[in-house]
Parts: sequence; structure tokens; C-alpha cells
Amino acid sequence: MSRAMVPSQQKLAEKLTILNDRGRGMLTRIYNIKKMLTNTDSKPAFLSDKNLDSVFKYLHKKFPNIDNHAGALQVINNIKQDVVKSLSLYYFTFVDIMDFKDHVVDLLTTIDACQVHMDVTLNYDLTVNYLNLISTYVSIMILLSRVEDRRVVLSLYSVAYEYLHASCDPSFPRLGQLVIDYDSPLRKLSEEFVPHSRVVVPAIMSLHKIYPKRNLPADQMRATGMLSLLAEPLKIMNVPNTDMVQCEYLSLDSMERWIIFSMMLCHQYLQEAQLWDLWKTALQSGYIIQLCRDEVLHIHSYINTFFESLKGHNMSKRITEVKDLQHQALLSAPGIHRERRKFLRSALKELALIYTDQPGLLGPKGLYIFQALAVARDEIHWLLRHFDNPPSKRHNVKLSQEDFVDRQLPELLFNMEELKSLVRKYNQVVQRYYVQYLAGYDSVLLNQLIQDLNKEPNLAHCPEDESVILSSLYNSIAAVSVKQVEANDMFDFRGIRLDWFRLQAYTSVSRAGLVLRDHSDLGKHLNMIVFHTKMVDYLDELLNEAGDLSIYCFYTQIFEHQFKQCMEFPAQHRYSIVFPIICGHFMNATHELCPEERHSIGTTSVQYAHWFLKEMSDEVNQVITAICEEQCMLNYKLLPKHSAASILQSSNKHKKKQDKKKHVGPEEEKPGVESARKNRENFTRMDKLHMALTELCYAVNYCNVIQVWEHGFVPREFFIQHLETRFNKALVGMMMYNPDTSEIAKPSELLSSVKAIMSVLQGLENYVQIDIARVFNSVLPQQTQATDSFNGEKTITANYTNWYLEVLLRRVTVNIGQIVYSPNRKAFVTVAADNNSKENLYLAAEEYADLTELRALAELIGPYGMRYLGERLMGHVASQVDELKKLVIQNKEVLFNMRTSFDKPDAMRELFRRLGRPVKQPGNTKNQVSDVDSVLMRMTIIGILLSYRSLAQEALLDVLEDRIPFLMASVQDLKHFVPNMKDTKVVNEMASAAGLSCDIDPLLISALRSQKNEPRKEYMTNESDYELACLLMVFVAVSIPTLAKKDVSVFKASLEGNLNNCHCLAKAVNQIAGALFTIHGPGDVSDRLQEFLALASSSLLRLGQSQEHDKEFVKNRESVYILLDLIVQESPYLTMDLLESCFPYALLRNAYHTVYKASAVDN
Repeated sequence: MSRAMVPSQQKLAEKLTILNDRGRGMLTRIYNIKKMLTNTDSKPAFLSDKNLDSVFKYLHKKFPNIDNHAGALQVINNIKQDVVKSLSLYYFTFVDIMDFKDHVVDLLTTIDACQVHMDVTLNYDLTVNYLNLISTYVSIMILLSRVEDRRVVLSLYSVAYEYLHASCDPSFPRLGQLVIDYDSPLRKLSEEFVPHSRVVVPAIMSLHKIYPKRNLPADQMRATGMLSLLAEPLKIMNVPNTDMVQCEYLSLDSMERWIIFSMMLCHQYLQEAQLWDLWKTALQSGYIIQLCRDEVLHIHSYINTFFESLKGHNMSKRITEVKDLQHQALLSAPGIHRERRKFLRSALKELALIYTDQPGLLGPKGLYIFQALAVARDEIHWLLRHFDNPPSKRHNVKLSQEDFVDRQLPELLFNMEELKSLVRKYNQVVQRYYVQYLAGYDSVLLNQLIQDLNKEPNLAHCPEDESVILSSLYNSIAAVSVKQVEANDMFDFRGIRLDWFRLQAYTSVSRAGLVLRDHSDLGKHLNMIVFHTKMVDYLDELLNEAGDLSIYCFYTQIFEHQFKQCMEFPAQHRYSIVFPIICGHFMNATHELCPEERHSIGTTSVQYAHWFLKEMSDEVNQVITAICEEQCMLNYKLLPKHSAASILQSSNKHKKKQDKKKHVGPEEEKPGVESARKNRENFTRMDKLHMALTELCYAVNYCNVIQVWEHGFVPREFFIQHLETRFNKALVGMMMYNPDTSEIAKPSELLSSVKAIMSVLQGLENYVQIDIARVFNSVLPQQTQATDSFNGEKTITANYTNWYLEVLLRRVTVNIGQIVYSPNRKAFVTVAADNNSKENLYLAAEEYADLTELRALAELIGPYGMRYLGERLMGHVASQVDELKKLVIQNKEVLFNMRTSFDKPDAMRELFRRLGRPVKQPGNTKNQVSDVDSVLMRMTIIGILLSYRSLAQEALLDVLEDRIPFLMASVQDLKHFVPNMKDTKVVNEMASAAGLSCDIDPLLISALRSQKNEPRKEYMTNESDYELACLLMVFVAVSIPTLAKKDVSVFKASLEGNLNNCHCLAKAVNQIAGALFTIHGPGDVSDRLQEFLALASSSLLRLGQSQEHDKEFVKNRESVYILLDLIVQESPYLTMDLLESCFPYALLRNAYHTVYKASAVDN
């Protein structure tokens, strides 16, 4: 006698829970195996080996009855280790699927034996888990049959295993039979499901109460006020009136899979009206159904193939019906779903706006969020799988691409994420509401229902198990209070939900002590309680269940396409942030039974999030760049040089009217015209750019951190990093520096453009929460260095330094008489064009090297940049000093004699003649230059460089006194009051860096000292540095009179300088003498300069004793006399008294009178 089956001992709830979870894991594993075996890069190398093709053909043909001793298989013996190691994961996945199938079949048989009654509106958990298990089971078996090389893989492993262990794997015989049986999975499954149909069919029938209400076209959704809080304003605070709350957000995709798979296997029941209605609606809704992730079925073709295989069942009518349904689906489904997405965009936006304004409604109307998320998610899933799998051309149905290419889809995705973020933000509001609901209403009604249950005459007494569960449920929900929410206590109602699942299993079997369908009020109320408990402790999981978009991980090409489309459509820019947010969903697709894919999916999610944020940042930066260009153009029009046309126009107003008529031309637009507009409807380019900037910045500013896998992405940080890089490039780009043509922007114009860009960037703070000062502090200081830290590229400082030293100052020194340094104008002035230049470019030096431009340069590159410029400049000076030392050594003997014979005119004349002999230049026989000319030329170059240095220092001082007056006052005090001690060097360096002038430039001392510390050159082997310095000053002193013989030495009073810049010798003599005698000597700068003055004055006085016929030859004598005065004026060591003691002041006065008079005549 067989024992009666006790339902409580069958553990139906527990088995369903465990098998569903395991089924999802098995589905994931078989999906991955199918993908790996399809891809030649991921499958084991030996499976692609052409030498093993004969073995594979043999295994496929003989499967599963394989003779391991066959000669064809001996080659496997050589690679058995590799085969077993590589294929073990594949093989044991199939073994696990076989075990899973056994457990599923056993559980379905048990449920049949218990005659469980399924009704999704009553025993929701039991029915949903049951139908999910069937759906997963069918999906696994269909996927199993679609795995390529499954027979080869299994038999290959079995053979290698036997070679390795001398015995066959015990699972292989059954596994082989499983693969053979399920080669046509539906045929085998339909045979299996004949006994199960008594339970499956009522479960599907119960969906008739839900599925038609959920699968409505957009027009009916609008008409019924679906998802609208404002449809019934008077009931806005009421809880939705439904007795099947969990069914309201049940996935439409899942229901369609349940209906199609179940009715496909139990096709005999399609003659029933309700089942036929469900079947017809599900097949009309689409032509693709999901198996797992992006693995899908063209369902109509698949069903017809199965129906055609059922011979003798008179299936021709069914086949025709399916073909008709397929045609209807192809014609109408894309349009229906397109309209549904349009409706959802507006509906979700309305919900988001209302909940944002009134978050308290998240309590009573919280269900609406999960309904909206579920419907929107189903529509997105439908779109992805249908867009990726177009129908076969043989159907002769032309689909409109507009139905699949949804340019406004980002808005729908964004509204989904907005609703989810609102729930997370106000989770305590939701918790408070539902905790009070559970304790104040649910527990009271549950208690009343339990009491009514005990009073029923048909139920003598409630069975013990059921009574214990009901009492436990009541006690658990009655004990909760709002204080727990306020104290941030963790709620855990999983026990309540599992107990109700168990109770459903106990009360849904035949001959149960308590029959649930006879007490539907109790069942529906407990379903409501379960939903309320989830709203308290299961909120995040509920949001994932209803709104998970991890499917995008497997449709990455479509994901990219939709993002690019979003970036091309300005109206959707603000929703672009949803794409990196969706990357955070990808890990929801993983399963603990397939841990090996976590890394690859996680890496994919991080890479895509990074790419999306990078593209967004680039797009924002492009818009900002365009705005900056516009502003720079407007700013450029305001430059002083553009006022000439307006001045000319105003001066012409006084001419006669006739003349005006003759010469009337189009008037140029004045700055500011662009701001005058007659109406706001005329959208200018700037308006469009600002609109795009507003939308993109909204996206960047939407969330603080995006969590993706184990990474946190901060969109604003991405934006700032890209902004810094773009700003850095823009700064250098605006210089318009062309090394080939030596063109470069004026510092003042560049500064004007930089200020215009900075004003635009400062305006960004109105759009996005960033500290723009941080961007300035990061980028602008880098431009004061030679290279930036972004890419190691040249900066403004490097380019301007290079241009001033290698272009401007080189032209000043090479093209003598064309560019003159003017002390009174504080500028280098071009006085003649260079007609012989290969470039033939006219360079107006005063437009680049006057005090105004150098102030702009100082403001651009700051003290650090000016110091770098000074160091490079002093490097050039040091190289010239090195050349001068060579000349001194070559003429050492003559110079030594001249130093001791300066009071002997005849001896001096003879020595000077020896000194001034032309020297043959190697390779140049025409132009022979004397050492005297070389010394004067190099000293003049040094003087020009030092004059530019003093001008730059003055500009820097002006800027710093304006920017940091208090700090500058402190620096000046230190320089003035610190005594002449060892600290003087440090103070002088600080003062020089701040633009203050020093007696001897610290940078010059540093450059010459570094030259001294270098290994001594061959030509200086035995020479004393101090002695060379003394002789250098002698050389310069005796060479100065030579300048009087040159035409270009003429002194221009308007410029206060000589045409050949020999007036710069004053600065060169004083600075070089001060530096050399400070470094090499005992500090006798004053004595050495007095010696220099004596030598120079005596040499110049000899010019006055020239014969009459020589006077024309030395016609610029007065100009050179003035040079002596300039040397004394420039020197901190020499005084006018000293000068007058060795050179009559009357000569100086006459010299000034002569040159100024000559200049006046020229003018």
C-alpha cells in the first residue's frame, strides 16, 4: 500500500526557488559555451586544427557509441591532457544540465502528483516560479540543441578521459542519450509535457486576467489613464485599487514566453477560446522571442518547423494560423510598439515631474513607478531584439526603419533612470509610508481574515502548519514601527515572503486542509502584504527587477549607435548621461554559477562608461570652443587697430554731398550689431551654441558619481580634465605660431583672446557645478614653463621665447641699421625695410617689442615665464662672452701692451694698427673682418640682448605692481634695506624675478658662472679668468673710436639711439664688467671701470686731434662721444665727476648740440 503524499514534505516552494536560480545559472553557462564554440578566437585551438578534421567527422558520425580503440582516434592520445583540461568546463556544464533536467522533471512530476492548482492572481509566487522554471527549462534545451560541435566536444572529452584514466566517464552514456533525444528539443519536450498539461494549462489560463490588460495599444493606454496620476485628481492620495498588485508590474516579455512555450508544448489545448486568444495575441506582438540575452528565436518559423514534424496530428490548420499571425506581426507590431514608446516617453516624464515636486506621493502611488519601469523595459527589450534580428526577405514585408530607429529613445531611458533615482533618494519616505501601512492596516485586516477563517463552518479547524505560518505572518508585520525607520534599522522580511510561498504550496494542492482558492480574499491580501514588505526592505532589488537594462551589454553595437544618434540630435543632448549610467547595470546580467564572465562583463561596462563620458566631454568642449571662437572674433573687432576705418569714415562726413554719392560703399558693421535683434524667433549661431551647452552641461551635472562595477566615475571630473586639455591646446593654438614663416600673434592680441576665453569659461559655472578657478590654476601656470605636463608640448613661454630670441633679436643684430632700440620710446623700432631678406617680410618691431606688448607678455607667462626667457637670453650672452674671450686670447700680447701704454699716443697708434688688421675668414675671401669689428659686433649683440632684458623686466615690474602691490612693496623694502652681505645674492635673485633692476643681473652672473664651472676649453688652458676680463675691457675701450668711422653709427635724437645700436654698448660694458669682476675678481668692479673710462676717453680724444682730411672719415665722432656719456649714466660705479676728469664736458655738450641739430635738419 502506497503512502499518501504529504504536500508539506515535498518542499515545493524551496525546490522551485533553488531550481529557478540554478536554471538561470545553467542558461548562462550554455549560452557562453555556444558563444565560445562559435568564435574561433575563444574556442580551444585543437578544435580548429585541420589535421583533426577526420577525427571530428568520425566522432560526429559514431556519437554516442564510440569505439575508443579505433585507429582514427589514436591521435587524441597525444593531446589527451590538453583536451581534458580545455574541455572539462564544457563537458561538466552539459553534465550539470543533465542533472538540472532530472531535478526539473522530478519536481514537475511531484507537482502533477500533488494536483497543484495554479492561479497567478492568487498563488502568485507559486505560479510565477512554476512558469519561470518551465520557460528556463525549455530555453536551456533549445539552446543545447543549437550548440555547434556539441557531439564532437563531448565525445572528444570522453575519449581523452578514457585514454588518461583507463575508464570511461560514468556520465557519458546518459549524456550522449540526452544530446540525441534533444536534437529536436520541442518534439521530446512536448512528449514530456503531456502529463504536465493538467497543471500548465490552468496556470496559463490565469494569465487571461492580466495579459490582455497589459498588452494594450498606446491609444487605449491614454484613454484608460494608464500610468497617469492626474487622470483622477481627487484620488491622487489613494492607493491604487487592485487586488493583484504584483501582477501589475509582471514582465510582459516573461508572460509572452510562458504563453508561447507552454502552448507550443501543449498545442492540443489551443482549441479552447481563452488559450487561443492568449496564443494569438502573444504571436501578434512580435516575431522574435528571447531565449537568453541576445540569443533569440524567430518564433513563428520555429513553431511551424515543429508543427510540420508532427505527422498524423492534422497540424496544417495550425501551421496556416501561425503563418497568418506571423504576417500580422510583421505588418502591425513595429508600429504598435513605436506608438507605445511615444506614449511612455510622455507618461514617464509626467511621473518624474510630479514625484520630483511631491515626493510624498511615492508612498501611495509607488506602484506606478514599477509599472512604468516594467512596461518601458519590455519595450526597450522588444526594440533591441527586433532591431538586431530583421525578418527574412522571403516574407515580402517591407519594414519601415522609422519604427526601429528611435531618435528619442534616450529620453525614455533617462526618464526610467530618473524615476529610479527618485525612489532611491526618497527611500525613507517610501519606508515610513509602508511600515505604517503594514502595522496600521495590513496586520489588522490579516488578523480579521484569520479570525473569519476559524469561524467558517466548513473548516473545523485550521491545519497546524498553516495556522503557525499565518500567526507568524501577523506577528511579524504587527511588530514594525516608524521608530525603526527613524533609527535607520535594517528591515528583513525575507522570512515572511518565504513563509507565504510555502503556505501557497500547502494550500494549493488537492485535498489540502485549507484550500486557498476557497479563500481568495486571504490570498490576495497576503500578496499585497508581500509587495508592501518589498517596498520596505527590497527596494533596490525591486527596481532592478522592474527596470534592469543590462541587456545592452549584449547589444553593444546598437548601444553605441543610439549614443552617437543622441549626440547628433541636440534635443536629446541632456539625456546622454543615461548611457554611462546604464553601464552600471551590466553586472546584473552575471550569475554566481558563471563567475568567469564577471571580469569580461565588468571590463566591458567600465570601457563603455569611460568612452561615453569621454565623448560627452569632447562634445561639450567642442561647443565651448565654438563659443570661444565667436567671442574672440567679437573681441578682435574691438581692438584699437580696427578703429581706423571708423575714424576715416567720420572725417569724411565733412566732404561735399556729391563726393559722398560718388564714393558711397557698403558700411562696415560696427561691433555690437550682433546683439541687436527685432524678435527672439531669429535664432543666431550663438543662441544655438548656448542652447547646446545648456543641454550638455545638464547631462554632465546630472549626477555626482556613476558606479560601474567596482569603479566610480565622476562626470564633472571627466569634463574638467578634458576642458583643461582643450584650454591648454587653445592657448598655444591662438598664438598662431608658424616656425616656417616666423609668424606669431602679438602678445596684446593673444592676451585679449585669452581674457575672452576665460570670460566664457567663467560663465560655465552658471551651467555646471565646477570650480573654474581650479581649471585656470591648473592650466595657466603650466604655460609659464617650457613644456606642459599634459603632453610635454611647447607652451606660450617656449614659443615666445624662441620667437623673440631667434627671430626678432636675430633680425636686430644681423640686419644692422634696420631695427633700433629706442630708450625714449621703450621699444625696438623698425626704421628701414629689409629688401635683401629671403622671406622679404616686413617686421614692425615696435608692434612686438614695445613696453605695452611686453607687459601683455609678462601677464601671459608670468614671472616664471619671464625668468625662463631671461635664462635663455643670458645663455646667448654667455656664448658671446665665450667668443670674446677667444678674441682676447688671440690678441693678448697687444692688449697687455696697450693697457700699460695708453698715455703714449704713438705707441698706442702702432699697437691699434696691429689690433685692427683684417683677419682672413675661412671660406670667405671677400669680407675680411678685423678683431676690433668682431669685438664691437659681439658687444653690441650683448647690449641689444641686455636692453631687451631690461625692457622685459620693466614690463614685468609694471604688471606685478598692478597685480600684487603689497607683496611688491615688501620685495622692494627687502632689496633696499638688506645690507651687503651673503644674503644679498638671494635677495637680488628674488628682486630680479619680481622685475626689479639690480646693479648686476643675477641671471647673467649665474650664466657666466655655469660657463666658468664647465671643463676649461683648449684655448683657455693656462689663462687667468680675471686677466682675460681685464684685457676684454681694454679691448672694448680701444675699439670704441672705430665706431666713428661707420655711417650707421649716427645718433638719432628722435630715437635717442644710434642706427647700429652701438648705444646699447653702455649696458653691455657695465653689466659684463660687473658680472665678470664679481665672479673672477676680488670685487674691484669700480676700479676696472675707471681704467676702462680712462682708456676709452683717451682713445676718443685722439679722434679730436685728427687731420682735416680725416674729419670726413670720422664724421660720426660726436655720436660716439655721446656713447661715453651713456656708459657713465648707465653705470652704478662711475660718476660724471670721473668722466669730466678725463673727458671735457664741453665736448659732450657740443656733441649733443651737433647730433640734435643734425636730427632736426633731417626731420
